[in-house]
Amino acid sequence: RLEQNKFFIKKMKYARMFKHVFGSGFLVRTAHVILTWVITLILFLHDTDLRKQEETRELTLPVLFVLLVLVSVLLYFAVSLMDPGFVLSDDCDLQFTLGIAEETQDMIPQTTKSIRLRRCGHCLVQQPMRSKHCQTCQHCVRRYDHHCPWIENCIGERNHRWFVLYLAVQLVVLLWGLYMAWSGFSHAPTWQLWLRTNGVLLGAAAVVAVLSLTVLLLLGSHLYLVSLNTTTWEFMSRHRISYLKHCGVDENPFDRGTLRNLWGFFCVWELVVWEHVYFKQGNDPI
Repeated sequence: RLEQNKFFIKKMKYARMFKHVFGSGFLVRTAHVILTWVITLILFLHDTDLRKQEETRELTLPVLFVLLVLVSVLLYFAVSLMDPGFVLSDDCDLQFTLGIAEETQDMIPQTTKSIRLRRCGHCLVQQPMRSKHCQTCQHCVRRYDHHCPWIENCIGERNHRWFVLYLAVQLVVLLWGLYMAWSGFSHAPTWQLWLRTNGVLLGAAAVVAVLSLTVLLLLGSHLYLVSLNTTTWEFMSRHRISYLKHCGVDENPFDRGTLRNLWGFFCVWELVVWEHVYFKQGNDPI
């Protein structure tokens, strides 16, 4: 039975990856890649510091910039195509992964905040704590944060840290690109001539500036929520979530302190039994 479950999981992952590559997200990912390399090309074609150093054979910074852009694109695809933590089936997920079977249920103390695992009304699997059904992906996702239209994938327990890393790398690339664009503006005697000379570079700089502000706000908000060990969904909808609506405004049953929250998020790679954390029975990874 275990081998059958493993085969089923592998088959589902391959099918989902095929769907992610050639599904509705194909246009979004293609547009992202084209925009990234078009802006990079504009920075090299205009009289920016990148082009000046390339012309003088000082290739260290231009090569580093291109490599960083390439890393950001690779991280984008990694987060976009990665399994965010889909809950596949009761047998495969709950019994063999979370371990919240009958014997584990018996170990959970019957307190005023005891709850039972609820069954999803859409995909009919039992939802582990902190999971939510995504209407776009049509799957329940562990430690659901949000569905990101930018990458056309959910952000969940398996890919959330990679999403934050991608945002950090992307922010460095955007700020560096904005500085390079600024260095490429040339002087002109009139505004009309200046716009004619720098119009394309100005447009690229405007796009990069807007994206830089967006990514900065996203990265800051996610780091703040990670430091509290909460998710975007929990932060925005706690009054509707069964395991949080009884808690006080400032109470978070998953908060273990800022340092432990950050360590668990970035350095603990195993899935966590959130029921154990919730009921203060320990947080041993599985």
